[in-house]
Amino acid sequence: MCRSIKTLRPPVLPEEATEEDIRAAALQYVRKVSGFRAPAAHNREVFDRAVDEIAEATARLLRDIEVRGAGAGAKPGAGANPGASVPASAATARTA
Repeated sequence: MCRSIKTLRPPVLPEEATEEDIRAAALQYVRKVSGFRAPAAHNREVFDRAVDEIAEATARLLRDIEVRGAGAGAKPGAGANPGASVPASAATARTA
C-alpha cells in the first residue's frame, strides 16, 4: 500500500502517537487511495472530510486496540485468553 505510512502503536512507536502523527497517516492514505497529492478546489471539501474521518477512526483504533505480550505498557486485560476459564476437556466435550 503506502510505504510512507508508519506503524503508530507501541512498541513500534516508542510513545503514544500524537494527533499530528495520526493526521499525517490519514492524509497519506487519502492521497494514495484518491491518486491526488492535493485535490482540486472542487474536491477539497470531500478530500478534507475523508482525512478527518480516517484520522478519527485511526485514533479510535489506537485507543481501543489490545497488544498481547506488550509487557508493562499493555492495556489491562491485554493478553488474556477469553476462553481460558473453560477447561480444555469441557471445550472438547462441547464440540464432540
